Amino acid sequence: MLNKKLKNHHIILASGSPRRQAFFKSLGLDFEIRLIPIKEEYPDRLTHFEISNYLAQLKALPFKDELKDHDILITSDTIVWHNNKALGKPKDEDEAFTILHSLSDNTHEVITSVCFTSKDYDKTLHNITKVTFKELTDEEIRYYIKTCKPYDKAGAYGIQEWIGEIGVTKIEGSYFNVMGLPVHLVYKTLNEIAEL
Repeated sequence: MLNKKLKNHHIILASGSPRRQAFFKSLGLDFEIRLIPIKEEYPDRLTHFEISNYLAQLKALPFKDELKDHDILITSDTIVWHNNKALGKPKDEDEAFTILHSLSDNTHEVITSVCFTSKDYDKTLHNITKVTFKELTDEEIRYYIKTCKPYDKAGAYGIQEWIGEIGVTKIEGSYFNVMGLPVHLVYKTLNEIAEL
């Protein structure tokens, strides 16, 4: 349905995330994956969704000069916000353990920002989901890290994986946002772009 509306556009998804790619496929969209690696660093003064907005926009910058008339570039970034700081991807097993231990028996926020860029359109939006974990045992945390190796995930976990199944007791907001894409907002925004 959406693909037909966007038939005169060329969608570029600048993400190596298999989860985000799967969401775009499930929306029935034709899209190209194009990757230009960047250093994901942000100014210290930024907090909360300002961080994910900044990083999503930063990921779009290297593409700006090569966008053609009907291209729509989509970049995004997800962070976990807990105790007034952003939790990114863990570097190793110890850091993953520390992060998950801090999320145990607590509520945190997962923030995903999505940036839509074309030659004459620029929009960044974000979505926030609150996630509550039960009290996780050290044994559960270590088992999850060993079996799932969550080093490519902000906050050191994937909600769709074992730890989400056994550990998450409450979600307020979009489940898919926690997986890395607020699909409902992407769908809405692409519909708006199609009608421009």
